[in-house]
Amino acid sequence: MYGGLSDRAAAVAWAAEMLRRRDVLFLDTETTGLDGRAEIVEIAVVDARGRVLLDTLVRPLRPIPPDAQAIHGITDRMVAGAPMWPEVHAELARLFRECPHVVVYNAAFDRRVIAQTARQHCLPPPIAEWHCAMLQYAAYAGQRHPDTGGYRWHRLDRAAAALGVPRPTHRALGDALACRSVVAAMAGLGERLAPRR
Repeated sequence: MYGGLSDRAAAVAWAAEMLRRRDVLFLDTETTGLDGRAEIVEIAVVDARGRVLLDTLVRPLRPIPPDAQAIHGITDRMVAGAPMWPEVHAELARLFRECPHVVVYNAAFDRRVIAQTARQHCLPPPIAEWHCAMLQYAAYAGQRHPDTGGYRWHRLDRAAAALGVPRPTHRALGDALACRSVVAAMAGLGERLAPRR
């Protein structure tokens, strides 16, 4: 419960608050994998109005495995001239200082991979207050998992399809914008918050 509201109403209230605030960012990453050695190969950040604040490829320390390339289409050749993490880290830390509330679809994953990429370069993880749109959408959708009884998690593409908003692209900018669109639809704002470029 969120202020005595039902779980769905609380998710709607959360979504409306995230879009009302001026210190909120929407973020997505693409990576070399899912494990504890995974690194970021692309990151994008947009603000609550949909303005693109950061959209860059990132050159990792190790080659991008073929299975990761098959998901996002980012190749070693594409990142060969991209900045390495320390340069991106400085810009990300600056954005987080200005707008410390960060909304991500599956925030636990992106938060972890940002922290582990930073550690691989002997940098501290950038500080932010993380908000998970996936968990909020699970409460909004209200479907119970038959085994756990908790709310069933949905992939971003399924949430976007259910809400009738643009689908994610498996690239960082497209997915950050899709996350923002899902939050806007949950808040009942939909097309009134179309991205501004």
